[in-house]
Amino acid sequence: MKIFTTSEIRRIEEQTIRTDGIGELDLIERAASAAAFEIMSRWRPGKRFVVFAGPGNNGADALAIARLLKEQGYGRIEVFLFNIPSIKLSKGCSRNRDRLVEMGEVDFTEVVNGFEPPALGREDVVIDGLFGSGLREPLKGGFTSLVQYINESQAYTVAIDVPSGLFGEWNTGTDRRNIIRASLTLAFQFKRLSFFFAENAAYIGECKVLDIDLNRDAIAKASTNYYLVEDYEVKNLLRRRPDHCNKYDFGSLLLVAGRYGMLGAAVLSARAAMRAGAGMVSVHSPRCGMEVLQMSVPEALFDADKNDIVTTDISMTRRYNTVALGPGMGTNDMTVDAIDRFLKTRNLPCVLDADALNCIAARPMLFESIPQKSILTPHAAEFERIFGKFDTEEERLKKAVEVAKTYKLIIVLKAHYTMVVDTTGKIYINTTGNAGMATAGSGDVLTGIISGLLAQGYSPQFSAIMGVYIHGVAGDLAEKVHGSYGMIASDIVDNIGRAIKEIMK
Repeated sequence: MKIFTTSEIRRIEEQTIRTDGIGELDLIERAASAAAFEIMSRWRPGKRFVVFAGPGNNGADALAIARLLKEQGYGRIEVFLFNIPSIKLSKGCSRNRDRLVEMGEVDFTEVVNGFEPPALGREDVVIDGLFGSGLREPLKGGFTSLVQYINESQAYTVAIDVPSGLFGEWNTGTDRRNIIRASLTLAFQFKRLSFFFAENAAYIGECKVLDIDLNRDAIAKASTNYYLVEDYEVKNLLRRRPDHCNKYDFGSLLLVAGRYGMLGAAVLSARAAMRAGAGMVSVHSPRCGMEVLQMSVPEALFDADKNDIVTTDISMTRRYNTVALGPGMGTNDMTVDAIDRFLKTRNLPCVLDADALNCIAARPMLFESIPQKSILTPHAAEFERIFGKFDTEEERLKKAVEVAKTYKLIIVLKAHYTMVVDTTGKIYINTTGNAGMATAGSGDVLTGIISGLLAQGYSPQFSAIMGVYIHGVAGDLAEKVHGSYGMIASDIVDNIGRAIKEIMK
């Protein structure tokens, strides 16, 4: 599914008006009807609603919602329209103001100059129609005071389309005190990119997407750099296995992982790669890992380093379809040297995770040697060790896009909504997974899944996108059994096969 910017959505709306032969007022009515129906499904007519409408089309939506609620017998509705001299009412807002006033018996206040806000409490529902997606610059003046007043009131706040004060894409530099803290956001047709950043979660609240029947052809033809990964897309990418096949048809992986005291990471990654379908997996690890790996993952081959406790050499003793480095390797100087030598001689994509990234952070010049189309899977701390500190997920994503495009890499940014950035800067947002996956070893499992797919011949881009999605589905299946508190990384591994089966059915 495509995720569009505010300007792109505006163009789709304009195309809908032209193609479908409807007017702007009709589109406002569609949006208001969808929102009013959702509101009526949640609250009875005796509830008190306080509607704050701005001068643009977001305000028009709010005014139309108030009218529709009134028509359905909702009697306790108070409406405040901000018709301030510095901003002219939009045509839609002006028309919906007139329709609301014509109804009569509406508690309606048109604010032109001074404003005394109504008393609000936790039992009230506030409908935020101040600015929504029509905002062009951060809120200022009296609107900042109003937003802060609403947020402090503890009223249940419903934001129409986008919480006022929040931009649909980028919010760096925005004073977050001046953003509506919505309990529920009713988004029209699409979620916005900003909805997927952790720092904005408190302002979005619950998000419900309402279909307002925008023109499907316009949506299909519109270009974007942001995509929401869906089940059917991963299903279409996964190849069904032929009856006549053998292990050599599904690739071989060299997994460089583990050190003394950190062999569990190698075990989890190797098991995940096997469960993801890799035909053969070899684990290169210090000699101390042989017994552990042979007993824990008997299906994998063991390739012993010449050192007993750390990896010191990554020599390719045989041909592999791909190589993954990092889980539990440590950052010993000899290990950093081994990665240095490997990257300088490697010209095919590989997967770099965990301590492989930490080794690069310790010796930044190594970054220049990473083969193009390689997949990097850093968590937030690993990303910051290489690129510096970032205050928000938004800032981290912007940096990842810059790096991915410059070095032709694929970067997996782990988060509640994990994002995959491809070599062109396109962003693929994952929605599977749950809080129970925030557990030690979960990232090692993801490395195994991605590298297992890459070994089978899937492209680096699709291996990353599919791997993240499968990882999340496996976590969701594990959560149903163990709950978010009791889940551990091996539970995710145990559900990888079930996850793929579930997706492909």
